[in-house]
Amino acid sequence: MPRTERLWQAALERSDQACRQGSLVPLITRLVSPEGWAPFQLRRLCSATPKHLRAAGPRANPFLPWDPPLEVERLGESHVLLLNKYPVQAGHVLLITQRWAAQNGWLEAADWRSVLAVDQDTTGLWFFNSSAQAGASQPHRHLQLLPRHRGEPSCPLEPALRAQLRGDAAPWPWLYQLRARAAGETASDLATHYREGAIALGLGDPAAAGTPPPPYNLLFCREWFLMIRRRQEHVAGFSINALGFAGYLLLTEHSNLDWLKAHGPWALLEAVATKVP
Repeated sequence: MPRTERLWQAALERSDQACRQGSLVPLITRLVSPEGWAPFQLRRLCSATPKHLRAAGPRANPFLPWDPPLEVERLGESHVLLLNKYPVQAGHVLLITQRWAAQNGWLEAADWRSVLAVDQDTTGLWFFNSSAQAGASQPHRHLQLLPRHRGEPSCPLEPALRAQLRGDAAPWPWLYQLRARAAGETASDLATHYREGAIALGLGDPAAAGTPPPPYNLLFCREWFLMIRRRQEHVAGFSINALGFAGYLLLTEHSNLDWLKAHGPWALLEAVATKVP
């Protein structure tokens, strides 16, 4: 099915309206010149720290109900595509369940069907933070999408990921599963990547009922599917979610820039991921 990017255009148009209404609060950031951390992109947060990055106690669920000005499109009765209230780029969207589903529960068939329905129109870099320990800011299930045009690199670490797939680079020293995707994959294929990756990482079997799995991140695009097992959320004042493993880092007032200069970004990832036994 040809990609029309209709949903991306709808998200951009909705963003303009939501900004005028004050419902959308884009993060203002500035790219920091590399000092030994290329190809990672480090951005300094210049605007006020959004609520989801502040230390806080229990919060109301912002998705039940969701803010109508942020709605892009409903996908049947199971999911809805929303603008991220605090976007890191224009068109940054969330795919949420219309009814309550726990972020730290296993992703299900309906989640993958909805992902595929969006991706057939607007593709890009998908990511998922399974719990607070993996960088999730909300307990209600949501996957996130940073749209990309056809042929556009998905993220700064795209070359490193391709080198891993070719076998041209040494494995990373933490627990992860990276696999190539084939053209024309179905929702069932995505679910298979997810299930096999989870089992290989010792997270459990998504097909079996039980307690929530240990924290993990997902990152995927049309070419690859990456799953990382996590052990903590932050180090040296840097909050690391799935985007850290894509090469995107955010410098806030709490971040220790001297630590990053001394140890480098790969040390950040190694510190928050589960190490290879």
